[in-house]
Amino acid sequence: MQGRLSAWLVKHGITHRSLGFDYQQIETLQIKPEDWHSITVTLYVYGYNYLRSQCAYDVVLGGFLASVYHLTRIEYGVDQPKEVCIKVFASRRNPRIPWIGWPLRKDYIAPNFYEIQDAH
Repeated sequence: MQGRLSAWLVKHGITHRSLGFDYQQIETLQIKPEDWHSITVTLYVYGYNYLRSQCAYDVVLGGFLASVYHLTRIEYGVDQPKEVCIKVFASRRNPRIPWIGWPLRKDYIAPNFYEIQDAH
């Protein structure tokens, strides 16, 4: 099921895959590591200006690794800000995702999978 944000990204030619919605009805998108920088800038322009959380996990034992980002639209006077979940899948052989220290407001930790989990 494609949400509003996914439809907007398709309209503007931004490569991604819609993964539907989670249990809290937060839209979830999958992107490639090489598209992470451009999608971050695009989402910032769209209003998603805060990195609420970031985590990583093994998708399949010995397979892909996933880095998950929850981006939020922080706006004055809004009690229930909009949020999106971005999943970036990386090969275990080359688990690189470009570091994005901006334009997000929260202190950002570069996803180094070898430190996050024992992925030798």
